[in-house]
Amino acid sequence: MPNERTVYFDTASLIEGRTVKLIYKGILATPDTNEIYVHYGFGLLWENLQEVKLDKIDDTCYEADITLCNSDSINFCFRDDKNNWDNNETKNYTSEICKEEITIAKVEPTDIDVPRLKKSYLVAKKIKLTFYKVITYLPRLFKGQWKKKTAKAENQ
Repeated sequence: MPNERTVYFDTASLIEGRTVKLIYKGILATPDTNEIYVHYGFGLLWENLQEVKLDKIDDTCYEADITLCNSDSINFCFRDDKNNWDNNETKNYTSEICKEEITIAKVEPTDIDVPRLKKSYLVAKKIKLTFYKVITYLPRLFKGQWKKKTAKAENQ
């Protein structure tokens, strides 16, 4: 199977205002290449134009973090240190940017009765706890081990 060369992001959808990782495995990513830059802008007019050096992961993979502006799309192309360009065969690479949707949920009171613990249940729990403490304390009392051991008592 031949090595697949692609350009992709680390997320399924691009949402404005977020930072995404752009991963490049395109035609410029060869062992002979030392540096690759992504040249990108937002919208049809390539607004907020920037160029960022990609980090070399290995001989055929480069990546960079890009913060997405408030726009409907990001347009980008790549160039290497020898000024060779990868512009998707003159079409440039383009990806749609989605607006982040905020959902506000209104909580309505319900008529569901939540059972409360009865006093008799709480009293029974206290009695059981007290009985347990007495049962575990009495044998220690009869053996003379009713005090907690301290580090000094163990060393003597």
